[in-house]
Amino acid sequence: MPKRRRDDLIQLRPEGLYCPAGDFHIDPWRPVPRAVITHGHGDHARTGMGAYHTTRAGLPILEWRLGEQIYVAHDYGAPFQMGAATVSLHPAGHVLGSAQVRVEVDGEVWVASGDYKRQHDPTCAPFEVVRCDTFITEATFGLPVYRWPDTAQVAGEIEAWRAQCETRGEAAVLFCYALGKAQRVLAELAAHTDRPALLHGAVAAGVEVYRRAGIAMLDTLPVAETDRSADVAGRLVIAPPSAAGSAWMRRFRRAQQGFASGWMRIRGNRRRRNYDRGFVVSDHADWPDLMRTVRETGATRVIATHGNTDAIIRALREDGIAAEAFRTDFGDEE
Repeated sequence: MPKRRRDDLIQLRPEGLYCPAGDFHIDPWRPVPRAVITHGHGDHARTGMGAYHTTRAGLPILEWRLGEQIYVAHDYGAPFQMGAATVSLHPAGHVLGSAQVRVEVDGEVWVASGDYKRQHDPTCAPFEVVRCDTFITEATFGLPVYRWPDTAQVAGEIEAWRAQCETRGEAAVLFCYALGKAQRVLAELAAHTDRPALLHGAVAAGVEVYRRAGIAMLDTLPVAETDRSADVAGRLVIAPPSAAGSAWMRRFRRAQQGFASGWMRIRGNRRRRNYDRGFVVSDHADWPDLMRTVRETGATRVIATHGNTDAIIRALREDGIAAEAFRTDFGDEE
């Protein structure tokens, strides 16, 4: 078992991941004076911090999610000093503005990846491999069964499903997360159709943030702005998972329900959740990309957080890499 050292550049504290040399936390889950935020999902960006350091690209997301706060925005790759630590933020490929946090002290380099993916995504900057001594990796889908298909192909399958629903006089209601997933699906769908999608209000707000950032996506219209008596057969409707089974769904007299998530890689998940269709689209790295990323960083020590940490730790140790886990309060937006 790798031993934790008091001089570790990043340590697990009750408030979250803490850098003693820089006196700051990374994605803390309790209030702290200075927080470096990897991205805007609710398990990584919470209220109550004294100041929020984030990427310039991710600032609109935090402003949308957290409202008026003290923000300090940094360009990707631009180093800044926090105490004795030199810090820089690098693309994580997860959602718009997402970042890995590189921390250097006296020549030693640690990277906290936050959430990340390696697949192409037209809505955010691609993942950048950052060489380091110690790499803190997520493990949301840290099992060999999780391997992602090409998302452009999946977008074609979503459009084909919508067309099938149209022939049956049904709406195609696709549930996906309101930040990152919905926008990525809309961007990929633009290559397959020009028919506008209808959006739940919670999704529409996030899509507008992305549009203001210049992200090209399929045209959309909020469901709230459509006539309740209008025929929505054959329309693609995008909503957050929380809308499933809600009173909001009653406006669609006939509808099929689909879900876009990495969890749809396991067919039983779709059946248990009562979805008619499951589409494998994830904003996290799959198993091959988790393993590839660790090797490409050159890290000799790896710390896995949130997800299937046991499997990845076992696989890395078999490869001769010192691996362990931090038990964090990060969740899974999928």
